[in-house]
Amino acid sequence: MKSNQRSHQLEGLSEKIFLDRYAWKDADSNHAKVGDVVLVLTKDDPKFPTKEVGEIIERKGQLVQVRTRSGEMIETNVEKLTLNIEKTPEEMWDRLAKAMASVESTADKRATWESKFRSVLEDWKLVPGGRIAAGAGASDELTLFNCYVIPSPQDSRGGIMRTLTEMTEVMARGGGVGINLSSLRPRRAVVKGVNGSSSGSVSWGGLFSYTTGLIEQGGSRRGALMLMMNDWHPDVLDFITVKQTMGQVTNANLSVCVSNAFMEAVKQDGDWDLVFPDTNDPDYDTEWNGDMQQWKAAGHSVVHYRTLKAREIWHTIIESAWKSAEPGVVFMEYYNQMSNSWYFNPIICTNPCGEQGLPGWGVCNLSAINLSKFYDETNHDVAWDELAETTRISARFLDNVIDATPYHFEENRLNQQRERRVGLGTMGLAELMIMLRIRYGSPESLVFLDKLYGFMAKEAYLASAEIAAEKGAFPAFEAEPYLQSEFMKNMVATYPEVGEAIRKQGIRNVTLITQAPTGSTGTMVGTSTGIEPYFAFKYFRQSRLGYDEQFVPIAQDWLDEHPGEALPDYYVTAMDLSAENHIRVQAAIQQWVDSSISKTANCPADFTVEDTAELYELAFDLGCKGVTIYRDGSRDVQVLSTSKKEETKTEDQNTAEAEEKTVVSAIENPNNAEVQASDGTSNSQVGVRTHSSEQTPSSSSVLDKQYRSRPQVLRGATYKINTPFGMAYITINDLEGTPGEIFLNVGKAGSDVFAMAEALGRVCSLFLRYGDHGHKVELLIKHLKGIGGSGAIGFGANRVESIADAVAKALESHVQSNVQENETGALQEQNQVESTYPEVEDQKTFTESRDLCPSCGSASLMNVEGCKTCSNCGYSKCN
Repeated sequence: MKSNQRSHQLEGLSEKIFLDRYAWKDADSNHAKVGDVVLVLTKDDPKFPTKEVGEIIERKGQLVQVRTRSGEMIETNVEKLTLNIEKTPEEMWDRLAKAMASVESTADKRATWESKFRSVLEDWKLVPGGRIAAGAGASDELTLFNCYVIPSPQDSRGGIMRTLTEMTEVMARGGGVGINLSSLRPRRAVVKGVNGSSSGSVSWGGLFSYTTGLIEQGGSRRGALMLMMNDWHPDVLDFITVKQTMGQVTNANLSVCVSNAFMEAVKQDGDWDLVFPDTNDPDYDTEWNGDMQQWKAAGHSVVHYRTLKAREIWHTIIESAWKSAEPGVVFMEYYNQMSNSWYFNPIICTNPCGEQGLPGWGVCNLSAINLSKFYDETNHDVAWDELAETTRISARFLDNVIDATPYHFEENRLNQQRERRVGLGTMGLAELMIMLRIRYGSPESLVFLDKLYGFMAKEAYLASAEIAAEKGAFPAFEAEPYLQSEFMKNMVATYPEVGEAIRKQGIRNVTLITQAPTGSTGTMVGTSTGIEPYFAFKYFRQSRLGYDEQFVPIAQDWLDEHPGEALPDYYVTAMDLSAENHIRVQAAIQQWVDSSISKTANCPADFTVEDTAELYELAFDLGCKGVTIYRDGSRDVQVLSTSKKEETKTEDQNTAEAEEKTVVSAIENPNNAEVQASDGTSNSQVGVRTHSSEQTPSSSSVLDKQYRSRPQVLRGATYKINTPFGMAYITINDLEGTPGEIFLNVGKAGSDVFAMAEALGRVCSLFLRYGDHGHKVELLIKHLKGIGGSGAIGFGANRVESIADAVAKALESHVQSNVQENETGALQEQNQVESTYPEVEDQKTFTESRDLCPSCGSASLMNVEGCKTCSNCGYSKCN
């Protein structure tokens, strides 16, 4: 009935992921014996290790010889082996089915449901979340919940340390954690107990982030952390921009919780008050928990810190997201209006990937239905009956997880037993749509998505009502308030039978649907991940297992069957879509997701700040609960990319892209169809085409041909621009009528600022003199403009964010000057041009004496009593 019958036997990266993350491990590597299939550590790097699958062919004491799948022979110690009890998916499916059925009340029910669970696990129709796959039936220590939210920290040293301990314990057992920092008093607020002032909520977020990094280094699976802050908090601007200062928060995702009132103030250009509870209130230590609405309703006093234009805060969010894809935005007030737990347990934060909003002490377990397994080839349609059956069985599978998992905090157990929150999602959507020949993001696709996800939500809710009739509704269930959530109003209006079943039988779970990213599990089973389109049809993946080349079978199969032809237009990748289409797909699915969605709107490199603002506002207007974008090139390191690390890149890729970027190369179509470059950006956006390593000429010959040598004399102009690091003198010399050389002079000779400025000038000069791309200057301006550092200087159009930003502004002025002179026929004879960017006299001390701090990265290093000392973090070179 279904055309997608590829074997579920694993190979390549899929096998590595299975053996490394999800197969049941043998904790004692000394059990290794000849013939065992193992993972062997071939590169012992704390951040980017490499592992290979192989078979032990010889063992002598602690030394073993392993033949890898590629035939390579490796001699190593048994300590560098990962030994597994399970070798195949079938063994894992048997374990999971038995473990989930074990909580049923009778032997007959256990046997019945073990068989049913095994039937949906077969052939990867249901793919359990990573924590379930790794822990169920294999360990009494590992949590089966993916998602945790810890209550906002109590605003005291003891409260913060308690939250830190709770976070660490959860992460050590494999859970991802969300923390809302809004309960912590703002920076410089008085702390009476120590007769001092607070370092602020953001600094404590740095502590949580640092600890997450330690957990990442200590285990095979990194710790995962989400930090959030509400829009009324006085530290919100510091929170939004914290990642623009090196080293402060490096191991956490960030999102701002935005209210409906804030969005209205943005639209009306209204004022916005930043406030915090009066810490002198006698009930502060016992009553304050981060819920401002609850605090005010109880009649407690609030201190006003300052008033800003809402658009100023909004623009800061947008600009930061445009620069570095963070922070994301969660429309938290709207989320709670939609939430089925609105009447008894408010959502305060999400898990690290953003798909699961949770109350304090909330948890959720996840699994995904693999939609690629539900194509009805005979009728060229979805196999609706099979999908309905799998959805209903999967709902019970997840409900049983709640009773099968260990609980390491009693508060988690009490909360989850009270609401029984589960998250059934999907993977393989993009693959299913290709089978159906529906272009992802098209108007036709939005109609299809509404039908598909509405159908699955209906079946999941009916299944939960049936379980409630048998086992009882979740304890906090009250029919009328439950059915008054905005989500349930839409559900009942579309599917009246759901409302009737809930009124008659109750419902077992407060929520049922979550769309998680499924990055590792989706890659393991060889289909598209989450609800995302394919990133590319051929790509390279950097992970903790190494650097692996991947092919998308459905695309490769089509090309093999149609030699010489380009892929049809319904074979769409993430960067083929407009950002607006990404958001419209998210919104179409969101109306049938009672929790939330992990979804990224991919944007081209030339996507502007204004475009970003329009996109975020569109997401709010369409009813998305949150939004995150990724603008091509806005980060130096990424998991997926489109060209191999070793490949020599042509034209502007040679210098514009960072060396550390991991990569992807889309399948090259015989008819020169659009090919994706690094970061997934299509060649129509960056003007390049990738080459295989066999086709690429030697680096030296390519570069020699592209390089424009410098003549004896060049003419240009010197621009004087004040920067956060002092006055910069930027000399731009022209080569063949366009900028070809840049010199930078800023800071004291011998300082880090001077050295970095000189390096920036050299790299820019090399970039400008390679190749004959007509838009090199514009490209350089685009990539340098708006880069922020630890401070800024000036206002409005004259604002300078960094030395790199100053170079972009100087280049803009220079290009404009050249255009004007060419139009008038004037020859450039001016050797020095004073910039219109104003000097600020009171920056004299700053420019003369400060350098970059090697500890915190800010421009705060000063000579104090003969020793370089940081005024920001206290670092001293002498101590």
